[in-house]
Amino acid sequence: MKNKIIATVLTAALSLGLMAGCAKKKDDTVIRVGSLKGPTTIGIVNLMDKSSKGESEGNYEFTMSAAPDEVTAKVVAGDIDIALVPANLASVLYNKTEGGVTAIDINTLGVLYCVTGDSSVTSIKDLAGKTVITTGQGATPEYSLRYLLDQNGVTDCTIEFKSEATEVAAVLAEDPTQIAVLPQPFVTVACAQNEAIAPVFALEDEWQTLTNGLGMVTGVTIVRNEFLKEHPAAVSTFISEHQASVNAANSDLDTTAALVVANDIIGKEPIAKKAIPSCNIVCITGDSLKTNLSAYLEVLYNYEPKSVGGKLPGDEFYFKG
Repeated sequence: MKNKIIATVLTAALSLGLMAGCAKKKDDTVIRVGSLKGPTTIGIVNLMDKSSKGESEGNYEFTMSAAPDEVTAKVVAGDIDIALVPANLASVLYNKTEGGVTAIDINTLGVLYCVTGDSSVTSIKDLAGKTVITTGQGATPEYSLRYLLDQNGVTDCTIEFKSEATEVAAVLAEDPTQIAVLPQPFVTVACAQNEAIAPVFALEDEWQTLTNGLGMVTGVTIVRNEFLKEHPAAVSTFISEHQASVNAANSDLDTTAALVVANDIIGKEPIAKKAIPSCNIVCITGDSLKTNLSAYLEVLYNYEPKSVGGKLPGDEFYFKG
């Protein structure tokens, strides 16, 4: 009898263990996530770390690219399921794929700054007759800068594009009188490496002046609709884990800074800790997603329709969850 009782208890324990194991079992769906080297990836480094340790709820493969067009090509080719891209490119992709993608969250707000050692530059109007070096040709940095220049009557500013922010920083290191528009965290990195330069104004401030307080939306997270239709639960899991990762990035600077350095986004932890709070990393979903993003895209569309792919996305572009 004693042996039977022990056997029964062991069987029950084993059954409960198996049930618990099943309850905690990961979704086997692999979610291929693409992001850009910068704030969008900073927002997911904590999730990337959890995933690498097998501690995330979702099953992920992460790819970080240096240029927006690299991510765009992979989305169009179906090689990426979820992508963190410049705000206007989210709309461009929506139009290019004939409504084949959906915006699921805003991941970054205003991060662009004018950086220089030229003391004559203090506002967007001071860029008249000057050359500005920046990144993001065909993406948010270019169109935001051009919009601000145009609205302030600056018609003779030359914009010179580089493929990566590190190239821009190298130019500033050689000649601090050069003028650049850079996103965080590269602003902090460049200024830490060269005391002769400093951020002189934020494009966010200039933008709000023109739009009655409307903020810039820098980064948006999109999903291919084919993937969303087949794996809605996996997408919901990603959004939840993205939010948790963003919360960790904004609250645990020590851990996040170490991960940012480990992922070769910033070279040193003290600089990363200083830069992260200025990166405006968020995870905005639902009604706020549509309110903020649609208003931002409308400003760009009214200025230059091709900046958002020729037409504004319809309501179906915005994920309601």
